[in-house]
Amino acid sequence: MKSVSITGLVLIKNFEGLRLSAYKCPAGVPTIGYGHTKNVKMGDVITLEQANLYLLQDLKGSIFCVNEYDKIYNFTQNEFDALVSFTFNCGKGNLTKLTGKGTRNKALIGQKILEYNKAGGKVLNGLVRRRQAEHDLYFTR
Repeated sequence: MKSVSITGLVLIKNFEGLRLSAYKCPAGVPTIGYGHTKNVKMGDVITLEQANLYLLQDLKGSIFCVNEYDKIYNFTQNEFDALVSFTFNCGKGNLTKLTGKGTRNKALIGQKILEYNKAGGKVLNGLVRRRQAEHDLYFTR
């Protein structure tokens, strides 16, 4: 099984952002670190080390999902990292759609990443930037 590399972690951290004090995300959910929400209460404060641990824990599900498709595709590390970032942000269901349930070729998967740039039907600049970074990493050899 593959795991996310430092390159993938840096990409994810850059787009998730770091907050060491709990805040409410746009959906009103108490959040801390790099988007961590489990058992977070307003007023919580963590260290950078704890934020990194939370991120690694939170990424486990996304890593598992991408590894399921890696059995079909044998992704390069950059492809894998890009898809872990994508899955962490968009969810398992969108990874399934992106891969066409494992029927699309690798090049088409990479191209289609760019299409997942909307929230609530609106194109968001932050998602455009994140998808472009994931796309670029996916195609880095």
